[in-house]
Amino acid sequence: MVTKSSAPNPTAAKFGYPGTVICEFDHWVVLLRPQQCTLGALVLVCTDEAAAFSDISSQAFAEFGTVIVAIERGLTAFRPYRKINYLMLMMKDKDVHFHVLPRYDQDQEFEGRTFSDAGWPGPPDLTAGPLLEDELRAQLVAGVRRNWDAATG
Repeated sequence: MVTKSSAPNPTAAKFGYPGTVICEFDHWVVLLRPQQCTLGALVLVCTDEAAAFSDISSQAFAEFGTVIVAIERGLTAFRPYRKINYLMLMMKDKDVHFHVLPRYDQDQEFEGRTFSDAGWPGPPDLTAGPLLEDELRAQLVAGVRRNWDAATG
């Protein structure tokens, strides 16, 4: 099910590729979002050369459903969330991508740190939450991957 994507585009690189990779597909890469506005926040980046959602390849559209199922199974295995938000903003980064935010109605703990969902129950606050230092980011990537692999096979 999991395959390698092509070389990263500038958006994937900005969000820490390859160090933040959770999973790679043929046309999509799932990355841990460096700023954790909610625990387990991800970025889903299309590896096609496309600046509009309507410009991605038919193969990327076909694979999209598989990727969404993997995201939701993987995040649920990592930490059950109440809701999940997919935000396609593309205001600063031109490549097609989504911010994937698991939403929680209670604070979450990871490695002794508390993560709050500052926007709950309203829209997410993308500016909230810590920008993770290298060691904690690596631990979180490993934690999400472990659960992801167990849930998605």
